[in-house]
Amino acid sequence: MPAPTWGKTDWLLALAVIAAVMLAYAPVGQAGFIWDDEFHVTLPGLRSGFGLARIWFELGATQQYYPVLHSAFWVEYWLWGDAPLGYHVCTLLLHATAACLFAALLRRLAVPGAWLAAALFALHPIAVESVAWISEQKNTLSLVFYLAAALAYLRFDAQRERRWYGWATGCFVLALLSKSVTATLPAALLVVFWWQRGRLTWRREVWPLLPWFALAAAMGTFTAWVEQTLIIGSRHGEFALSLLERGLLAGRVVWFYLGKLLWPAELVFIYPRWTVSAAVLWQYAFSLAALGLLAGLWALRRRTRAPLAAALLFGGSLFPALGFYDVYPFRFSFVADHFQYLACLAPLALFAAGLGWAFDRRRTGSALLLPAVGVALLGGLGLRTWQQAHVYRDNIALFESTLAHNPDCWLAHVNLGRTLYKAGRVEAALPHFAAAFRIDPTDAEAHNNLGLALQDLGRTAEAQAQFEAALRLKPGDATLHYNLASLLQQTGRTDAAIAQYEIVLRIAPDHVEANSNLGNALLALDRTDEAIRRFRMALRLRPDSAVVHFNLGNALLQARQLPEAIDHYRMALRLDPADADANHNLGSALYNLGRTAEALPYFEEALRLNPASKEERQNLERVRASLGR
Repeated sequence: MPAPTWGKTDWLLALAVIAAVMLAYAPVGQAGFIWDDEFHVTLPGLRSGFGLARIWFELGATQQYYPVLHSAFWVEYWLWGDAPLGYHVCTLLLHATAACLFAALLRRLAVPGAWLAAALFALHPIAVESVAWISEQKNTLSLVFYLAAALAYLRFDAQRERRWYGWATGCFVLALLSKSVTATLPAALLVVFWWQRGRLTWRREVWPLLPWFALAAAMGTFTAWVEQTLIIGSRHGEFALSLLERGLLAGRVVWFYLGKLLWPAELVFIYPRWTVSAAVLWQYAFSLAALGLLAGLWALRRRTRAPLAAALLFGGSLFPALGFYDVYPFRFSFVADHFQYLACLAPLALFAAGLGWAFDRRRTGSALLLPAVGVALLGGLGLRTWQQAHVYRDNIALFESTLAHNPDCWLAHVNLGRTLYKAGRVEAALPHFAAAFRIDPTDAEAHNNLGLALQDLGRTAEAQAQFEAALRLKPGDATLHYNLASLLQQTGRTDAAIAQYEIVLRIAPDHVEANSNLGNALLALDRTDEAIRRFRMALRLRPDSAVVHFNLGNALLQARQLPEAIDHYRMALRLDPADADANHNLGSALYNLGRTAEALPYFEEALRLNPASKEERQNLERVRASLGR
């Protein structure tokens, strides 16, 4: 079959799709970073050329090993830094591009209603999670490469030219290295060929795809190993399901996604986590119904293979998220809208083709009925997408919306609490930390978050109990030991704090704050030489820290090493000129060296920054008096 030409009408429709995406997702333009975006947008240690090499060759340098995705983020960082708008615009353009490629693919396959299907995909609210959440740029980017690979392979299948096979394979590899769910592409192509031809032959259809199956298996296995080893780790107990229960889960998942696709109401960022049990009879209904549907479509294949092909493409693309192997999000929910971003293409294509058949003017007698139905449908979907996009403007909106639909979501309580805590709204954060603790008292992080909030409210005894409970659940965690040490230091139990800081540094020797705070604790006990060694270690780890320079200056001042103390105070003030204490201490060091005239402006600045301090005023008066002023 010759490839259809891409005419003026197609270009106009493509521009219309792009414009519709930008309009429907307009609220995203005001959105910031949410949840784990900070771990996807290129971290400071990866922003150099060496960092780019680490993205490709160091496992664990990024949250997941998707080097093409993180290379894209690396480029984006150099284009617009930490500005969220640039990342959002890039994701929107990728989504619109994927919709246009979807139309081109359907036209290449002679599927009726190609542009209607593309517009349904572009505006369907089920895609909002993938498009409005920067972390899920992996979905939009990988889908662009996936569809490009499919188009190139279809050209190869028709012409048998090696260059098209090379282009297709290159795009497939890029898709795999953007997100491994695209490993389903070779199987999807075989389904498409069976739908077109009614049979598969070894030489034409299967043999050329064998290298792709090998690549898919390698990437899928590797991703599963990374997920199990580096992300899930010791949490395997939280994912414990028998093979029968995983089959029951898979059936329920398929119907859940199909239901949200057909009626996209009550979309939630984190859906309630189901309890799956082989002892509950009604849970068998989902899998039995799915098998029954497949059997019916198989029987229908002699009249039309399209519904069965769409069902196989939908289920096959969902396979990595059906529950047969564990992924980290299963810890809090077995389903998520972004899991069906790729899978929804086939049902949407079938629906658009069916809509075209049902409202064909030869059947209805009207040439306007199909366009009217299409416009009404797309308008409704676009409005729903616009509404849903508002949910993703910030963490507070996102997790408040989640809790409105899923009040027992411990993860939403934790993240909303953290957001409020970072904003200084500790009283507002406390109920969410307490709720997370009530929902899952075995989670060390819930105890830790509650402890931090209680500490900030001055309820130190309760905070200590929470930190100690967290450590009983997770005894080797450096952060938990550090938080307990900080509390002990704050409440004057210096010896106990030192013991905890030493534990932290045995676990994580490069912990800057632990080195610095241990130095302060040692300094409080007049163990000045040990304190200086700790501050120097912290400074080697973080040479641009104003706090560490200030602390080292204090230790050197106490050791009467005044010239070096002055150097570190000056460096602290270069990094943080508004530090009243650094101004005061630098003035004191200069005054003690007899350099009173040099000291005067620092005492004046200290008083300006801290005008209510009687001590600063008295020090300034003393210095002025010594200068005869």
